[in-house]
Amino acid sequence: MSKKKILIIDDDSRNIFALKATLKAKGFDCLSCLGAPEALALLETGEGVDAVLIDMMMPEMDGYEAIPRIKELENRKYLPVIAVTAQAMVGDKEKCLRAGADDYISKPIDVEKLLRLLHAI
Repeated sequence: MSKKKILIIDDDSRNIFALKATLKAKGFDCLSCLGAPEALALLETGEGVDAVLIDMMMPEMDGYEAIPRIKELENRKYLPVIAVTAQAMVGDKEKCLRAGADDYISKPIDVEKLLRLLHAI
């Protein structure tokens, strides 16, 4: 079985570094973008991606704007998108799901929960 490729979208390179290190250690391939516009451009290329982890709070274009745009891309309608947010407030999960996310995980990330989500796709 080939490795699943995860696209990490986060404006904080430290978060990307930590997630990449964790996921690579668990057998995933990773791509990363420091913003949603860059990620949308990458996804438009047809690059093979099995799932997206997107930080919901980013400058320029946040996850709430980016997720619907990802889902509107040709061949990306069914791409699993997992919202990542530090805003673990009541209603946040529902807000992320309404924006089109397939699931939600809060920071600090529970690695075991994240792995369960990624293995389910």
